[in-house]
Amino acid sequence: MEHFKQYHSFTIPYQDSELVVEGPVPSDRLRTYDMHPDLDAFRRPKEQFVALVEISELPEGRIILARHGSQIVGYVTFHYPDELERWSEGQMEDLIELGAIEVADDYRGVGLGKHMIRTAFLGDQLENVITFTTEYYWHWDLEKSGLNVWQYREMMEKLMKCVDMVWFATDDPEICSHPANCLMVRIGKNVPLSSVEQFDRVRFRQRFMY
Repeated sequence: MEHFKQYHSFTIPYQDSELVVEGPVPSDRLRTYDMHPDLDAFRRPKEQFVALVEISELPEGRIILARHGSQIVGYVTFHYPDELERWSEGQMEDLIELGAIEVADDYRGVGLGKHMIRTAFLGDQLENVITFTTEYYWHWDLEKSGLNVWQYREMMEKLMKCVDMVWFATDDPEICSHPANCLMVRIGKNVPLSSVEQFDRVRFRQRFMY
């Protein structure tokens, strides 16, 4: 399957300067940037930077980022689901995971998450795939945000809905392990019915549930 990537870039004001939101960012350009030291939600910043470069080099991989000068202050990743996760069981070429989203502490509250996610969907470039994300409460920064589990869940749902991702039911044990966890999905307008049905079979191992 050929994955259509269309680069977009724009600026937003920030204090006395501006931030650049851009993507999908190719690996050669990505290597000229550096990571903000607060981007450590998933792994150490240097290790996460290596992971971003690796994702950007995948045929289906996409890195959308926000930067202040040459420093990355936020990013969103898109890629095929991990081979060890149930979402890869259908071996679907048109199923893409919105894997990680992170914004450095000092740059929160200016809408970078929404700007980055919207950038990813510009130009109909994800209309031929099913995009999904799994939200787990143990990944959420409840302490720094000052939000409780349900407020954070509401914030994440609202963020994903800005690109028409909606809540989907599943019998996945990890998602079902806590009521705040959720699966959110966007089915592109050019996705065939056969792929939607295959995704339904992945979502539910217990066939009687759908």
